[in-house]
Amino acid sequence: MERPKLEVADIFRRYGTAFRAERSLSSAQRRVMQAIATCRTAALGGHVEACESCEHRRIAYNSCRNRHCPKCQSLARAAWIEARQSELLEVEYFHVVFTLPEPVAAIAYQNKAVLYDLLFAATAETLRTLAADPRHLGAELGFFAILHTWGQNLLHHPHLHCVVPGGGLSADGQRWIPCRRGFFLPVRVLSRFFRRRFLELLEAAFDAERLKFFSSLEPLRERAAFRAYLAPVRRQEWVVYAKPPFAGPEQVLDYVGRYTHRVAISNHRLLDIEAGNVTFRWKDYRDGHANKTLTLAAEEFIRRFLLHVLPGGLKRIRYYGFLGNRHRQAKLARCRQLLKMRPPVPAAPEAQPRDYRDRYEALTGRSLHRCPRCQHGRMRIVEALAPTASSAPVFDTS
Repeated sequence: MERPKLEVADIFRRYGTAFRAERSLSSAQRRVMQAIATCRTAALGGHVEACESCEHRRIAYNSCRNRHCPKCQSLARAAWIEARQSELLEVEYFHVVFTLPEPVAAIAYQNKAVLYDLLFAATAETLRTLAADPRHLGAELGFFAILHTWGQNLLHHPHLHCVVPGGGLSADGQRWIPCRRGFFLPVRVLSRFFRRRFLELLEAAFDAERLKFFSSLEPLRERAAFRAYLAPVRRQEWVVYAKPPFAGPEQVLDYVGRYTHRVAISNHRLLDIEAGNVTFRWKDYRDGHANKTLTLAAEEFIRRFLLHVLPGGLKRIRYYGFLGNRHRQAKLARCRQLLKMRPPVPAAPEAQPRDYRDRYEALTGRSLHRCPRCQHGRMRIVEALAPTASSAPVFDTS
């Protein structure tokens, strides 16, 4: 893929100072803006490389490594996919999406850490409880869930993408119980269980005084107002969407890799950032997935982008059931045995740690060592460049 001509960093550098002067931002949002604006610039330092054959020289600046940065996800995504390869089972896989309705999403925006945790908890309990029910499957699932908080237009839209193998372990661990071909669990049952359990957890959080309410939601501090606000969402159907199953396990990671380390908007979607406006491509799912363009004032674009800054330490990819960290290796080995799969080949230990260029080539197949000019010489580091910023940004790699 070609390098994008425009970047979110360009918007932050051009319009960020004025935006920060006019807005009250959290320290996390300020760190994200600073990290993205200085990513791969002299502010973070770097090194000079020279080709051994043609003496071509190039400067490589350091990355910010912030998980919200559009430029810093490729290597992290490739490493995640590599780590998951050995966990694939030779079964059908399903992609299920759980979405919070807009009134609840408004509460979530003011209580990100609490509500996002509740979203994970309610989703995991929904899948595990219904799958364990003998009327549906009667098995222990193993799955992972990925948090996204945005829609294509950058508005707040919290939802979880869950990737689930089509079956699970029996309660005694002696059998692999498969789903029906092409069918996971009934979506309406999933939706109603999810709605009930999430609202139970939300009320418990309210009773424990874990929720904060500001601005237009401030009246919800009173219990009667809080319950009245939630009354309509108790009656409406919540969106739980089961996509068609993957064609095979080999497609799972290639597809899911688009979701794992995605940020609110990629640089490739940006079209123009002139005259105080930002224009970008978006897909309107309510209009038959039509491709459209949207132009926003730069300050509104930045505001929407910052809606999706996550609380520090919040894990946006989580694992459950037989993929839970505690018993993952033992239970996966049992699954493979029951499915008559060959055990994965263990990776050979490395003689010495690889630098990021070696790892990038191993994971992506693209070489950062080969000279871009002569195409056969090898680039070597000949000089280190110290950061020029008076205070380097605080990295957020959580």
